[in-house]
Amino acid sequence: MSVANAIKAVVTEGHGGPDVMRIGEVAMPTIGDDEVLLKIAATAVNRADTQQRKGNYPPPPGESDVMGLEAAGVIQAVGAGVEGWKIGDRVMTLLGGGGYATHAKAAAGTLMPIPDGFDMVQAAAIPEVFLTAYLNIFREAGLKPDETLLMHGGASGVGTAAIQLAKALGPSEVIVTVGSEQKAQACKALGADHAILYKQEDFPEKVLEITAKRGVNVILDHIGGAYFDKNMACLAVYGRLVIIGLMGGAKSEINIGRMMVKRQRVIGSVLRARSVREKTVLTEAFKTEALGRFATGELKPVIHDVLTLDDVVKAHELMESNANTGKIILSVDQTIS
Repeated sequence: MSVANAIKAVVTEGHGGPDVMRIGEVAMPTIGDDEVLLKIAATAVNRADTQQRKGNYPPPPGESDVMGLEAAGVIQAVGAGVEGWKIGDRVMTLLGGGGYATHAKAAAGTLMPIPDGFDMVQAAAIPEVFLTAYLNIFREAGLKPDETLLMHGGASGVGTAAIQLAKALGPSEVIVTVGSEQKAQACKALGADHAILYKQEDFPEKVLEITAKRGVNVILDHIGGAYFDKNMACLAVYGRLVIIGLMGGAKSEINIGRMMVKRQRVIGSVLRARSVREKTVLTEAFKTEALGRFATGELKPVIHDVLTLDDVVKAHELMESNANTGKIILSVDQTIS
């Protein structure tokens, strides 16, 4: 069935594995006064997309059912209340949804100019992972210079961003957990001080060895329940654990006594469900503290592979294989530069 004023997008037929996705049509987004219409050049695959596909992570009210939480492209239309942006501007942005399409609406407050010298594919690899890492490491956990960060999944998109941000805005000591020696070397090339092979080594034991039993000050974790007690065991006095995912389950027992004695804090955090106002404040802070570091080369997106929107099934299979180091990009329109 054709859709009036349709655009090309990835649609799903129910929930399940990657094969529920196909290329179809959806209606062109309608923008509000404080929004812009973005013609998308490239978007990226995030773990949240795979969870939405499975039916575990529905979009917030009012957001598109189409997957895709970030994009790079050019502004095609601006709302009546938008200031500082115009048609034709090259931008990258967070999205509440809708990135797996030729067009998406975006809140003007979340727009960022594409760094000098960057193409659309590179730009599409920045918003979600760098803002997620920046938000949780610095604004939630308050990582300070000379403190130690433990980043689980160091070779992931968020992990590769977190390593660089901790070094650039700290500098802080960075420990990562990874699944292979190849990923360990990739993380060290980005600035990680230590890499723990979690399939072969007990990470709490290694963390305590590395830190002379002091523990780490901040942990950024996407595993959740399966790692909770281990995380708390290697968290320092006044340490902060930030949980941003539940790949290892949503429940765990907690040693409250240890947490009290060591004055530890546990912080739950998501980015997508935050208000436009919160995302705008976050974006402005990131632009002030970090955005300029891309043009100088101090920060760089790490891209594992670039596929087309038509290859979305392959892209999700790659994401779920955990074989990637860095981002998986979907090129949407190669004519946009």
